[in-house]
Amino acid sequence: MIIEHATLSRRTLLGAALAVTALPRAAASQEGKASASQEPTDMTIRMTFNGRTMTATLYDNPSARDLFSMLPLDLKIEDYAHNEKIAYLPRKLTEEGSGPFANEQPYDLCYFMPWGNLAMFYEDYRHPGLIRLGRFDGGEQALHVRGEFSLRIERI
Repeated sequence: MIIEHATLSRRTLLGAALAVTALPRAAASQEGKASASQEPTDMTIRMTFNGRTMTATLYDNPSARDLFSMLPLDLKIEDYAHNEKIAYLPRKLTEEGSGPFANEQPYDLCYFMPWGNLAMFYEDYRHPGLIRLGRFDGGEQALHVRGEFSLRIERI
């Protein structure tokens, strides 16, 4: 019985030591991951597809500024799942200053970090890996039109 108790204690100690070692790494991986700014800017964009035009105001964060610097862009917009349209960018955006956010709403314009695409939501959503770039403020009903189309994104 004493031997079993000693073995259990060693296992417990080893497990505790491993957990303590892993905690600083987990904490370090979250450093610099505060929520990206949700403040509107004067960076406004126009998105045109299928004869329809939408406008959006970008937020004051590094990813939104990176997107704005790439404009104009000619892409393809397509349906994804039941609540969004997506468009793949020619390169990934910076993820600097990004972090989780709350209060997701339809008509948010986001960037999906793992795939490097724009995500344009027209229904409720909640998904990790997103950076909110801005918000649609005109013509957003165009997102409800199903299909795949050429998409032009430009500065206003």
